[in-house]
Amino acid sequence: MKKTNIYRLRFLVVFLFFLTTFLYSQYGNVNLDTVRAQKFDLGKMWTFDAPPINYFSEVYNFTPTQEWFDHVRMSALRFADYCSASFVSADGLVMTNHHCGRDAVSQVEVGSEDLHKNGFIALKLEDERKVPDLFVEQLVRIMDVTDEVKSAFESGSTPEEKVALRQKKIDELEKKYSSESGLKCNVVSLYNGGKYSLYFYKTYTDVRLVFAPEDQIGFFGGDPDNFTYPRYNFDCTFFRVYENGKPLKTEHYFKWSSSGAMVGEPIFVVGNPGSTNRLNTISQLEFKRDIEYPDQLDLIEFFLDYFTKLVKENPEFEKFYSNQIFSLANSQKVYRGMIKSLNDPYLMARKKDFEKNFRNNVEANPELNFKYGKIWDEIKKIRTQIREIYPVYASYILDYYSPGYLKLADTLVKLMDKGDKIDTRLLNKYLSNIEITDKLLEYKIKLMEKYLGSDNPIVKRFTNGKTGMDAVNDILSRSFLANSSEARNILEKGKEEILSKKDPFIEFILDTRESLSQTRKLYEKLTKEEELYVQQLGNAIFEVYGTSIPPDATFTLRISDGVIKSYEYNGTIAPPKTTFYGLYDRFYSFKKKYPWNLPERWLNPPVEFNLETPFNFISTNDITGGNSGSPVINSKAEIVGLAFDGNIESMPGDFIYLSEIPTTVCVDSQGLIEGIRDLYKFKRLSDELLQGKIVR
Repeated sequence: MKKTNIYRLRFLVVFLFFLTTFLYSQYGNVNLDTVRAQKFDLGKMWTFDAPPINYFSEVYNFTPTQEWFDHVRMSALRFADYCSASFVSADGLVMTNHHCGRDAVSQVEVGSEDLHKNGFIALKLEDERKVPDLFVEQLVRIMDVTDEVKSAFESGSTPEEKVALRQKKIDELEKKYSSESGLKCNVVSLYNGGKYSLYFYKTYTDVRLVFAPEDQIGFFGGDPDNFTYPRYNFDCTFFRVYENGKPLKTEHYFKWSSSGAMVGEPIFVVGNPGSTNRLNTISQLEFKRDIEYPDQLDLIEFFLDYFTKLVKENPEFEKFYSNQIFSLANSQKVYRGMIKSLNDPYLMARKKDFEKNFRNNVEANPELNFKYGKIWDEIKKIRTQIREIYPVYASYILDYYSPGYLKLADTLVKLMDKGDKIDTRLLNKYLSNIEITDKLLEYKIKLMEKYLGSDNPIVKRFTNGKTGMDAVNDILSRSFLANSSEARNILEKGKEEILSKKDPFIEFILDTRESLSQTRKLYEKLTKEEELYVQQLGNAIFEVYGTSIPPDATFTLRISDGVIKSYEYNGTIAPPKTTFYGLYDRFYSFKKKYPWNLPERWLNPPVEFNLETPFNFISTNDITGGNSGSPVINSKAEIVGLAFDGNIESMPGDFIYLSEIPTTVCVDSQGLIEGIRDLYKFKRLSDELLQGKIVR
């Protein structure tokens, strides 16, 4: 046999070996037709409306009382409109993540301070700094309003009317009870509308910064380590709520566990998961996989690349744009992970099996089948129609991410149609940030080329047949709207002068408005019809499963059970807990270079700082975005950790929960105390945490 043939044969054998290994590792060598849905595929984000007491009792031999749930609910907080938090002392001390408090740290800087680099410690009570506009919310009451909302919905005769009447009733309930109670009231849709609850929130607006570590230890490892485990992050920040100028006195707070939680011990994450899509139909998930999420990822990556290059070329902008870059990089990993997961045949097979079982349950009951049997087919038809019109809709619609030039042109066309006088201050409204506006124009062109093609007559007329920044520069060179002084002069002369200039932005609006109007009407009609079927789907879910499954996340308070455990990854085993030794190993292994460098105070830790202390841990609790800052408690309602991230295995969590793999990454309560007390020497804070009150 020739040598070349031998080499080819060897290559083929090796290739087949690795292919087989890959497939086995991905799907366990399972026939996808035999894949079945698992008990907890829809997750463990239990509501406080109907906590699973019997389940907790059966699985953990722990039967919490209603008083326990009430205390836990009142001790937990919603941090602004994006994170979770909790009271951790009787004197209004609040704990959340460092990355949740980044903006707050920026807001309280004074003069030339660099609190992101150096951290912040309020050595005395009077040193605590009020954060402008920051608020936290406490869920103090829950009321079932399902009958009222559903009755309003069913009283409508068309999909549009049903949706409108439902919203009207929701607005009425929120206004009525907010007025009567003096609290913030929100109607929450659960189970896709199978159940509605009215949540009463007490809002605290005097929130002051107590402690924030340096950025580099709060986000140690940076983007490369984000969504990974093992981890070594001191991702915490502490605030205090004040009332009438004094620290808030609260009976509901989580006491501190100085010993943390043991491996296998039941623990609970209490927080506000943002959103999931686990109750979506297969056709809805496929639309997200093929269109919605890839579009979002394209947008994220476009601006991540822009801001990263901007900071690289202008280092002085790093402080200003660091939060945007962090947020975009985080979102990039999330969307990449979700798209990859939705393209995983094994995971989708589990989702398909759940849908099949759900439909079988509905169809086996004549009454349920009459009411709900056609839901899945109708939603699939709607999604198919939306796919057909989406290219035109996405290309022509003016949304939050559309360039200001087009929004300005659209407004001008509408004013000219009405014969209204044009106010030149519109230029400032839409074109205040020209650099971002130009980048949005570049993105809009890319989007149109993606969906309609560069040879589309309207796209070609708009871009003059050019692409990228060449198209942007060409369009701007032909537009009087891009020249503020010229634009003011022309706008003041009125309609005839404006139209005579043949501005490309105005012409684009004129060229597309009829097609966009028809497409938008159809798109809105279809989405309203889908809302009708989604409401019915929610009713069916609730009638078949009740509260035995949790509803999708809605950035409302949930409690999720789990245990700390190790797991296999990268051909090895991840430890259930890491220690501070691992932090320093990573620091030295990467030659002390960013993003594994350490703040100055961490370089030579004091002798009393115990490197063996548990630092971060991994658990099977069910979390998603919005859970950042969630307290992790034991059955005694004591703090054993602080949730701050998921690992890469958590990415499918948007549509399926994998109970067999731990995915929640937390700071250990032991590591928090060790760092605050023995490294930062912030005894005032560590004493308050351990004793549950301010220690004089």
